[in-house]
Amino acid sequence: MLNPHFTMEPIMTDHKKDPVLVVLQLSGAYDALNTVIPYNDPLYMEYRPVLKVEPEDVLAIDDEVGFNPGMAPLKELYDEGKVAVLQGIGYPKPIRSHFRSMDIWHTAEPEKVITEGWLGKSIRDLDPNQENILTAVNFGRGLPRALAAPGVSVASVGNLDTYGVLTGIEGEDQRTQALDIFAKTYSPLIGSGAVNDYLSQTGLDALKGADILTTAPEMYESTQEYGRDLFAQWLKNIAQVHLADFGTRVLYTGLNPGTFDTHANQGTMLPKLWNEVTGAVNTFYKDLKEHDANREVVILMFTEFGRRVQENGSGTDHGSGGVAFVVGDAVEGGLYGEYPSLEYGKLDEGDLQW
Repeated sequence: MLNPHFTMEPIMTDHKKDPVLVVLQLSGAYDALNTVIPYNDPLYMEYRPVLKVEPEDVLAIDDEVGFNPGMAPLKELYDEGKVAVLQGIGYPKPIRSHFRSMDIWHTAEPEKVITEGWLGKSIRDLDPNQENILTAVNFGRGLPRALAAPGVSVASVGNLDTYGVLTGIEGEDQRTQALDIFAKTYSPLIGSGAVNDYLSQTGLDALKGADILTTAPEMYESTQEYGRDLFAQWLKNIAQVHLADFGTRVLYTGLNPGTFDTHANQGTMLPKLWNEVTGAVNTFYKDLKEHDANREVVILMFTEFGRRVQENGSGTDHGSGGVAFVVGDAVEGGLYGEYPSLEYGKLDEGDLQW
C-alpha cells in the first residue's frame, strides 16, 4: 500500500519534513461495486440491471475494473501513480450498522468496544509530552472517535475563518476565568478533581489552539479554486493549516453522516458525490504541490462498509466488503488485493466478501 519506508516517524528526504496523515471519512457507506466497477464481469450486469454503469462509461484501470465516471479527478491522480486502491476490505463478522461499523474503523478493534481511537494512540506516541497542542486538528462537528484518547488534546474546528472558543472575551486572564466558571458550573455532572482539572486544561488548550489556527488563513495564498461545498472548504482549511507549518501531523475531516447512504436515487447521487469528493482531493493535492508541500502528505479515504450486490431498484442497501483509497507521493499506486468474487456461492449473505 505504502512505500515500505513510510511511517509516522520523520522521513529522510531532501526537504526533511515530517510525514503528515490526512484522513477523509466518507460517511454513509459508499457502494464499492459502483465505485470500482468490475465492468467486464457479466454477473455485474445481472445484479445491477438499473444501476449498472455501461462499460464505455467506466474510467478503466485495466481490462477488468475501472472507476465510477464521476471519479475523473481521482483517475487523473491514479494515472500519475499516486493512488492505491485497496480492494475487498472489511473486518471479521461484518456488522451492517453505521454506528458500530464506524466505531470499529475508529478503534481498529472488531471484537469489543474500547475507548481509545487508533489515531489518538498515535498522536500520544508522536507527542507524549503534549508539547504541541496542534499535533492533530479535526475539521467538522464534534470529535471523531479515531482521534479520542485520554491525555490527548485535539483541536476540532467548525470553520477556520470563524474558529474560536470564547474568542470574544479580551485577555488571557478573563478567558481563563470564564473557563473556570464553566468547569465549576458543570462539576456536579462531570465530577471534580482530576476530571475537572483535565476538562479545564483541555479548554485552555482549545483556547490556545484557536488563537494559533486563526492565523493560518492570513498566511495563505493560492491559485487553486476549491468547490463551494463544505467538504471542499474543509480541505482548503487543511491545506491552510499544513502550509502554516504549525507542526500538525494528523488532519481529519469528512462528509456529514449518511451522505453516501444511497438507498434510493443512487444512479444520480453517486457520480455527483464522487465528483465533488475527488474534485476536492485533486484540488487539495495540486494546492500542496503548488507550495512544494505535497511530498510529506498521505491521504486516506475510507467508509464504514460496502453495500449489497443486488440493487433494490433505485439504490443499494447496507452490505459488507468495501474499497478504500490511499493517495500521495509516498504511495506506490495501483490495485491492492483481489476484487471479491461476484459468484453467488462466494458472496457473504449477498454482500461482497472482505
